[in-house]
Amino acid sequence: MKYVSTRGQARQLNFDEALMAGLADDGGLYVPLYWPEFFIQDIHKMAGLPYAELALRIMQPLVGNAIEAATLKRLIDESYASFDHVAVTPLVQLDHNNWLLELFHGPTLAFKDVALQLVGRLFDHVLTRRKQRVNILVATSGDTGSAAIHAIKGQEAANIFVLHPKGRTSEIQRRQMTTILEANVHNIAVEGTFDDCQNLVKAMFNHADFRTRTHLSGMNSINWARVMPQIVYYFHAALSLGGGLRSLDFSVPTGNFGDIYAGYAAKRMGLPINRLLIATNNNDILARTLATGKYTLGQVHPTLSPSMDIQVSSNFERLLFEANSRDADRVTAQMDALPQSGSFTLSPAAHDYITSQFSAHRVDEAATLNEITRTFQETGMQIDPHTAVGRAAARLHQNDPKIPMVTLATAHPAKFPDPVEKATGIRPQLPSRYHDLLKSPERCTTLVNDLATVEAFIEAKIQ
Repeated sequence: MKYVSTRGQARQLNFDEALMAGLADDGGLYVPLYWPEFFIQDIHKMAGLPYAELALRIMQPLVGNAIEAATLKRLIDESYASFDHVAVTPLVQLDHNNWLLELFHGPTLAFKDVALQLVGRLFDHVLTRRKQRVNILVATSGDTGSAAIHAIKGQEAANIFVLHPKGRTSEIQRRQMTTILEANVHNIAVEGTFDDCQNLVKAMFNHADFRTRTHLSGMNSINWARVMPQIVYYFHAALSLGGGLRSLDFSVPTGNFGDIYAGYAAKRMGLPINRLLIATNNNDILARTLATGKYTLGQVHPTLSPSMDIQVSSNFERLLFEANSRDADRVTAQMDALPQSGSFTLSPAAHDYITSQFSAHRVDEAATLNEITRTFQETGMQIDPHTAVGRAAARLHQNDPKIPMVTLATAHPAKFPDPVEKATGIRPQLPSRYHDLLKSPERCTTLVNDLATVEAFIEAKIQ
């Protein structure tokens, strides 16, 4: 399998090369040269497979011959052995036709673990084989950072630098990053928003001399290897609710667009998905784009669901590439327009393509809290604010009672205890392995939102 850039100027790469590169040299994102497709009969035959075996079947065509099948199987097995639930991403029934897909049974209690536990092992395998060392750069709104750190901590072949917006994550999210004290882990609190952190990371990758000098690589969802493992749990849900023969709707709490783009990828690979519902909080750029056909940046608003407090949804570029019939020049022009004018307009054909695949709904703060309360009253289950955004949107967009609606539960409720307690009257408890988290020492450096300052800090730590 070869990978191509959404902006068309970077050379095609094998999977392992795309893994190590993260962002393409031309500033674009890597996508498969073509979508491997499973026939419905082949999908049906996967019903009942253990999660790790299913993951191998789905991902092998996307990895190609870059990693031997036996090695890939071992890395997958090791990745999901660290999860608390044997099903890895279990389904929980809410009513006769609504389900939660629980994605928070990994080491950091968030859906990012499903991908990053594997990505960390892929990095280690490829670096060891090449006898190389890299410096991994990550921007996080809360969950990606801790999941990436837990995947990389203690490795000899990599340092990791994680940028998070100071004061804009939950305390649990912050401490899951800053209490990891291994020498190869470096946490940076940026005085700004997640978009500022993301822009700094992109700027460092686009600074060719710095990128080469510091041997940068990335684990954000700009890296294709982050998206790829997330495709698997869409197949897992469909196989569990009808053996892969039955069409499903998915409601996905959405910020950076990677998680729901994985659902789109699953559909392109043959999975019978009816609708993909983009569930947003007050930072509703994607809902506005679908409604108007114009992608217009706005101000980032802090919310109860901070991992979705984003205006620049990086993975939307991958969808633009498909919606523009893989016209890289058009994608480049649209992405270049963002820093210049703060917006771009979709062509009618591209807008029609996107709205034929996706729906979108904005859920405000009051509705988020109300959904946490309502789900608790109906089921006795506590859900976190991000999951509540997805569930609230799902209630309003389940148009066909014959089609199951699956809401992705992206984080454990104890990662956001204050709003969950406010809505349910009961403070959610962390799993026992995290009981010392709030008492553990932290290590973190606060830096201003300035590219030169952050680059200097990274170079000093590397030296």
